[in-house]
Amino acid sequence: MSAKEIVRAFYNSDLANDSGVVSKFFHPDCELHWSSSQGFSLLKYNDIVNFFEGTRKSYHSLRFEFTHLIEANNTVITRHTLLANTIENPDTEVSLARFSAIWEIKDNKLYRGYEISQLADENHDKAMDSYAKRKV
Repeated sequence: MSAKEIVRAFYNSDLANDSGVVSKFFHPDCELHWSSSQGFSLLKYNDIVNFFEGTRKSYHSLRFEFTHLIEANNTVITRHTLLANTIENPDTEVSLARFSAIWEIKDNKLYRGYEISQLADENHDKAMDSYAKRKV
């Protein structure tokens, strides 16, 4: 698999329900450098395991919409929106956050991630809807 195919497979997997997602996609020596509205976090393998355990307790499903997915050698750059259905309201999908990420692949797994996220807001959704209509 190419680096891009690995990253795409990760984001297309059932992150909200698959307890094996970390072992399938993350290198044992992985690091995720994540800057979010909560500040900076450095997540290593076990931290990522714990993060997805929490995710499975809160979300019925997760889906990602990409505007960019670019590959250069063993590195993939993404720009995407995270959409979710919560356990409490599984019939309604909401935008949670916008992400830009750089993933380095090693041994066919996610090895180094550099990610920036921002909470989704209604203004962005309206602007994107307007932009999409102009493109048609």
